[in-house]
Amino acid sequence: MIAPLSKILSNSENVFDFVVNEGHGVKGLCDIGIQALPKQYIQPLEERITMSIVRTDDSIPIIDASNWDDPKVADQICKAAQNWGFFQVINHGVPIEVLDNIKETTHCFFRLPTNEKKKYTKENSISSNVRYGTSFTPEAEKTLGWRDYLSLVYISDDEATSFWPTSCREEALEYLKSCDTVIRKILKLLMGGLNVKEIDEETDELLMGLKRINFNYYPKCPNPELSIGVGRHSDISTITVLLQDDIGGLYVKKHETNVWIHIPPVNGALVINIGDALQIMSNDKYKSVEHCVVANGSNNRVSVPIFMHPKATSVIGPLKEMLENGEKPIYKQILYADYTNIFFSKGHDGKDTIEFAKI
Repeated sequence: MIAPLSKILSNSENVFDFVVNEGHGVKGLCDIGIQALPKQYIQPLEERITMSIVRTDDSIPIIDASNWDDPKVADQICKAAQNWGFFQVINHGVPIEVLDNIKETTHCFFRLPTNEKKKYTKENSISSNVRYGTSFTPEAEKTLGWRDYLSLVYISDDEATSFWPTSCREEALEYLKSCDTVIRKILKLLMGGLNVKEIDEETDELLMGLKRINFNYYPKCPNPELSIGVGRHSDISTITVLLQDDIGGLYVKKHETNVWIHIPPVNGALVINIGDALQIMSNDKYKSVEHCVVANGSNNRVSVPIFMHPKATSVIGPLKEMLENGEKPIYKQILYADYTNIFFSKGHDGKDTIEFAKI
């Protein structure tokens, strides 16, 4: 039985218990009719995305991938990775019905009763590869993000069949398989831009040794101007392939500026961004950049990112091809598991994690 709204909001501990420990998430706050933002979700001024720091006359490249063999596509992708760290791909070959289906599946999962979703919290999930949660790392964050999520690490079809929620398992597997060709083509072109001629088994494990798919749910927020969906951060992946709905709200910090750029939803497009792991491997040729998601006061928003990671046991550092002409390495060789542990031990803080990897 859910406690009365007045009791839940009477103090910060009650809100945290309701949202985090009891597994209701921020969707639960919306479902019981919250009218004002609890103080845990009120971001300090410096973390809010205001129109004074947003450029509306600029945006990331949109690349037509209808012919992957066209040298222009490779050139555009590599230039976008260097100059922006983000780009959108259209005509990529993933059927529109698959994209629409995974977005609807995300809504369906978060419409499940709390008791169903709670089976997959850190405390309850029978697999460490399946995690339902809220914000990012609530126990380590000073202010919380207005987001709930389901995170699924892909090991094998059999493992997914055994442990992933039945409400989204088939759809998530179909989506991962449908995106596999796009992901491999993009990584091949990016590696070509680094003079890596062939992706052998070792390089393949560095680039995509581990796959993770997230279902992100951003419910309608009572005071969106005071909150944030996901705070500013860069991903720690090699690349991230993001499907967003038509609501909008994803912002990217333009490289070496304090200007934020909105990434407008483009029907059928996939948003690609470079992660820290690939910035490290490229010795800073490719850039992972800060991005965030603002809260929305009018609509429930969903997004579905696929994160490509090195294996936890991989050692990452500048690729040998990046040092062939006498270039100095900017980064040391580090165990990827150590890097991820640092990232997940704290709240989002821009690009601070990558400093750990520098020489």
